[in-house]
Amino acid sequence: MAADLKIVPVILAGGTGTRLWPLSRQSLPKQFLSLVSDHTLYQDTLRRVAAPDLFHPPVVLTNADFRFFARRQAAELGIDATVVLEPVARDSGPAVLAAAAYVRERYGKDALVLALAADHAVKDPDAFVASVRTAAAVAASGQIVTFGIKPSAPSTAYGYIKLGDKLAEGGYQVARFVEKPDVETATRYVADGYLWNSGNFLFRAELLLSEGTAFVPKMVEAATQAVAGISEDIGFLTLGAEAFTAAPSQSIDFAIMERTKHAAVVEGDFGWSDIGAWNSVREVSPADADGNVTRGPVALMDSHNSYVYSDSTLVAGIGLENVAVVATDDAILVMPADRSQDVKALVTALRASHPRVVDEHLRMHRPWGTYETICRGERFHVKKIVVNPGGKLSLQKHHHRAEHWVVVKGTAEVTLGNDVFTLNENESTYLPFGSIHRLANPGRIPLELIEVQTGSYLGEDDIVRIEDVYSRV
Repeated sequence: MAADLKIVPVILAGGTGTRLWPLSRQSLPKQFLSLVSDHTLYQDTLRRVAAPDLFHPPVVLTNADFRFFARRQAAELGIDATVVLEPVARDSGPAVLAAAAYVRERYGKDALVLALAADHAVKDPDAFVASVRTAAAVAASGQIVTFGIKPSAPSTAYGYIKLGDKLAEGGYQVARFVEKPDVETATRYVADGYLWNSGNFLFRAELLLSEGTAFVPKMVEAATQAVAGISEDIGFLTLGAEAFTAAPSQSIDFAIMERTKHAAVVEGDFGWSDIGAWNSVREVSPADADGNVTRGPVALMDSHNSYVYSDSTLVAGIGLENVAVVATDDAILVMPADRSQDVKALVTALRASHPRVVDEHLRMHRPWGTYETICRGERFHVKKIVVNPGGKLSLQKHHHRAEHWVVVKGTAEVTLGNDVFTLNENESTYLPFGSIHRLANPGRIPLELIEVQTGSYLGEDDIVRIEDVYSRV
């Protein structure tokens, strides 16, 4: 690799992570949660590719729902990320090809691209960077490199890679990719020296697009046209919707990696996990002398080899053996530790009977702050609303509900019809049905207020936005 040829990290941050319910939900998925360190998985991924001598500033691909998480959490680290939005979900194939087309346009056809999932964990970042340097040399020689992980045990949760001939720059040719096996086959693969497929890649932008043209020309055409049709709004780049929607939905593995003759693998011994289920979280987290991993207010007695998480309420356990418990304010998951792969099926079943608990947290994040459900009834909904300093909700109205606001901390600027006035702590106001209104925080501390909604319909879709600084109209 030439000394002046740096790598462009592309972070794929659009997934939902249903196997980590009830903590990971559609409204706040696992990549934006702190599960194995003091930072979120997304932030840890950004930190691994932050060395300015090796990496350009990152390009982040996500969707519109997560765009403010992506920008805010990068900014918290002092990282200036380019956030590119996918108009629709089309699996990793179109996303990675669009990223390659964007990087080619911005940095040139010889640019090296490191495509990483935002929701993976790495115990040894220095060893990870060493593997990236090796992979960069292999990619510069004309290969599309994937990172293979030496299995710690036979697993049916991952695809596997059979090694081919050794390469001069390091790593190996890929002899073949194989899908997730059964236990017997996985045991044989481990004995035969196969590696887990991590699903992270390093390649020259032009080579990936050239191979894509050979195997999935419609996907490449859609991806390149989507990049050509990029639009910018409040600092976010959005791929051309019509072109990207036309892309076939397929993973990059199926689309290119399993078909190309340029596939190579570099073994990574850096403590990798895809954090695909609760047992994975336990495996990469420090355990106590009894093999237990706890996070949050948890107290255990005579318990062994268990994982217990709580985000608020004290969880106490006696005599737990190989059990996983995950407690949030509105849902508690209890299961044998070895059944964590079944959570996805549970979530699918729950979506029909408890859709709100499956998809939404009690505390919902918005670009201006958060709101949190305190109490909900047939014709009322009580929320705690926190507006960040300088934050401003949309100018809006509701057809089916009235609202009462009581300020408990800070100062609120209220727009009601043609009037604009200030509310201080212990002051309140009433917003009638159909009134045009807005809430803003002109102060330097977070604004906290209690909102009581009353009416015949209290869904979040009963919002008519008239004007919005976050372009949600």
